[in-house]
Amino acid sequence: MSQYFKIGKLAASFGLGGELVLQHSLGKKTSLKGLEFIYIEELPGSFIPYFIEKTTIKSDREVFIKLEGINTKESARKLTPKNIWLEEKDFKKFALQSAPISLLGCKMMNGEDDLGEIIEVLEQPHQILCTIIYKEKEALIPLHQESLLKIDKKNKIVYVDLPEGLLEIFE
Repeated sequence: MSQYFKIGKLAASFGLGGELVLQHSLGKKTSLKGLEFIYIEELPGSFIPYFIEKTTIKSDREVFIKLEGINTKESARKLTPKNIWLEEKDFKKFALQSAPISLLGCKMMNGEDDLGEIIEVLEQPHQILCTIIYKEKEALIPLHQESLLKIDKKNKIVYVDLPEGLLEIFE
C-alpha cells in the first residue's frame, strides 16, 4: 500500500474553465512538471486520484492546476478547500529536502522515548507544529530553537527536548 503525504490544499477556483489554485508547502517554486496525478482524501483513508491536465506557477507557494474532468467553475468550487496528497515517491521528488514538510514520515524521539511518526507539519510564523499519534491520540508538538535538537535525515529521525509536562496533556 502506498504512503501518502499532505502537501497543501486547493484554496480557490480560478477562471471559468475549472482551474484551481493549489497552495503547497513543498518549500520551493514548482510547476509540478511531470506529476501525473494528485490525490484528494474524500473519506478518511480513502484517496481518490485526479489526473493533471496542466499546471502553471503562480508564486513560491501556489500553482494553478487544471484537473481532468473539472471543466467549469462550479465543479472546481466543489473541490475547495480540500487537502491534496501525493504518493511517497512523488513527494520525495517535489519536496525540498530543507523544507519543514520534508519531516513527514520521520520518527520523533524525545530522549530515549519514541513518540511516533510525524504525520502532518504545520508552519507557523515562529515555530513548526508537528502532528504525531501519541498514545492513540493526535498530539501537536512544537519545533523551535529550544526544542529541536537534531534532524537525522538519513535515518528519518527528529530529536527533540520537550518541556516537562507537555506530553501529559495528550495522555
